Amino acid sequence: MQEQQLTELTGRLFQEGTLIQATLSQVRRSGPDGGGCTKVTVKPVQLKGALHYQFSSFCGPKVLHENLAPEAAEAKLNTLLAEQFRQGLLQTGEADYQVLISKKGKTGILRKPPTKQAAGGAPAHNRKKNYVLEEGVPIPFLIELGIMNAQGKVLAPKYDKFRQINRFVEMIADVLPHLPKDRTLTIVDFGCGKSYLTFAMYHFLKEMQGFDLRVVGLDLKEDVIRHCSVLAEKLGYDGLRFLVGDIAKYDELQQVDMVVTLHACDTATDAALEKAVRWGASVILSVPCCQHELFRQVRSDVLGPLLQHGILKERFSALATDAIRAKLLELVGYKTQLLEFIDLEHTPKNILIRAVRSVQPPKPAERAKLAEEYEGFRNFLQAEPYLERALKDKLTPRLER
Repeated sequence: MQEQQLTELTGRLFQEGTLIQATLSQVRRSGPDGGGCTKVTVKPVQLKGALHYQFSSFCGPKVLHENLAPEAAEAKLNTLLAEQFRQGLLQTGEADYQVLISKKGKTGILRKPPTKQAAGGAPAHNRKKNYVLEEGVPIPFLIELGIMNAQGKVLAPKYDKFRQINRFVEMIADVLPHLPKDRTLTIVDFGCGKSYLTFAMYHFLKEMQGFDLRVVGLDLKEDVIRHCSVLAEKLGYDGLRFLVGDIAKYDELQQVDMVVTLHACDTATDAALEKAVRWGASVILSVPCCQHELFRQVRSDVLGPLLQHGILKERFSALATDAIRAKLLELVGYKTQLLEFIDLEHTPKNILIRAVRSVQPPKPAERAKLAEEYEGFRNFLQAEPYLERALKDKLTPRLER
């Protein structure tokens, strides 16, 4: 009788299209459809204007996806519950249905209050993303910067900037374990410009994470710095101040915990990276901008077919420059990743160098291997990188030419 009730329930949910999510767990045996999978989730999606259901099967480190029309999805869900899983949670806007199947195959269904709400409108692959800085929640600095209106709605022309800001905040969230929490956190943002991301960083760390914070934004444009200073005061961001100055000449601080450099042009990025290393910064976040130094230097007969085209040479030089920077940071004791900062459709400057200072520096043998890899790459390109020259006294073993 209970098995019939389960069939009727799943039939109703799929026919009416009211299923928001189903989660199947508690494997009783590895069935033919599961292939050793320990969990399956089911969610509605729109494909070519028609309702389908996406089955995501979690099989060890892999997640397998299958999209089925409602009738086929209903049949597969019933088969999985009958043959493979002992437990299912079927969530709708009106109720949650907990399905429990005993070892003897007896089925029980418990109806509980709903825990999920359907996203407005038809389900789709591109549903509203859950951002760290939420849509619909008024955030003062975003309102002042013209990203949101007073009700928290993101303005359509600024949505790409809103996505970029959230991507940056996500990357800061990832490095929180590497930042000191028992004292005031000092951050320098070189080349801060209009400071959308500087304000976002301050808001996230101070207002959302509760850090005691001191942030300095540095830029060469006096009018921009003046505007940012007025805005920081208006927002009551007492730990945030802006200065006019050159990256290479800035020497106000003796210790900095995190250095941010976003779109600093050419070797200005390298100057910021050198400062970060000499301060012993725990975290470095750098999105380089135009990179002319290597473009002027790189020579290679082997790469001739690539280098003869200006646009290809420019892109190759930018990638090679970031690879050089990453390897040099590793040589001075950082764990380094190159990450996509934002989709290419939104900005061509989309690579972020994220470096975290290692608790234990690499052993001599590891350093020697890193140095050998770096020297081989640098020599092949016939390059003389600014950052290598700037950090010469920090590089152990000394690099050979």
